[in-house]
Amino acid sequence: MPHDIVILGVFVADAAFRSDRLPVLGETKIATGFTLGPGGKGSNQAVAAAKAGGDVGFITRIGKDTFGQMGVQLWAAAGVSALVTQDLDHPTGAAGIFIEEGSGRNAILISPGAAGAITLADLAPHAAIIAEAKVAMTQLEQPVDVAHEFCRMARAGGAITILNPAPAAALPAGMLALCDFVTPNETEAEALTGIKVTDTNSATAAAKALLAQGVRQAAVITLGANGALLCDQGGARHVPPIDAGRVVDTTGAGDAFNGGFACALAQGMELNAALDFATAVAAISVTRRGTAEAMPNRAEVMALLQR
Repeated sequence: MPHDIVILGVFVADAAFRSDRLPVLGETKIATGFTLGPGGKGSNQAVAAAKAGGDVGFITRIGKDTFGQMGVQLWAAAGVSALVTQDLDHPTGAAGIFIEEGSGRNAILISPGAAGAITLADLAPHAAIIAEAKVAMTQLEQPVDVAHEFCRMARAGGAITILNPAPAAALPAGMLALCDFVTPNETEAEALTGIKVTDTNSATAAAKALLAQGVRQAAVITLGANGALLCDQGGARHVPPIDAGRVVDTTGAGDAFNGGFACALAQGMELNAALDFATAVAAISVTRRGTAEAMPNRAEVMALLQR
């Protein structure tokens, strides 16, 4: 069954610890809170896109265990079609998230587990679905060669392709030329271009460098609380942030943005409207704790945009 949006990525269980500040190496601190919930960039983006109104298929690999079942239940509740390979040899992945109370800043360690064992063979059963998608999106938590092939398959089918190059990694030659949009944050943009991103001027320079590396339509650099910077052949423009309320947890904000962006493009929104839509999805998500569970529904997004 075809889907408007197809996302390749990782599902992991997020173990999130909260404290008044992040610990330093060698230090033991008492946490102010702990939660265990669903995560992984690809899964978060799939949930964000589906809750925002998108028709989403999600390609991943999970273990036969409690964490894997958490993912299955999450996707069913969010309306995501799970295109899943069950791995009997690897456990479902997990992430340790450390959140600083007050600022909402975070540090994350991820062990992809079964999803780290995704291979080209996992794409083969879904080749027709990938080829028929309107929008195809991936990240770099699974092996890069699989992400590369996914982009190639989607590009050949005529899909709008989005690469969220997170976490930062070296890309194969020609991979960016398969991508209509690339959506790094400041750190990832620096890793791809060597340009340190500290403001909109340096973000513009990095975005232009990404276009020079072959990105087909636009580079969109997310800037956290400062919104985003879009650069295409027409030039660069700042996408301002939207205030949705008090920020409590920035974990998953980039995934919210990417999921909202994919949803908007699949529904035919023009670029500026799609970026506003994505910004609203991210703005609401940071007012809530958690990752997948923080993603807003379409009615909430539209209400914020209309406000």
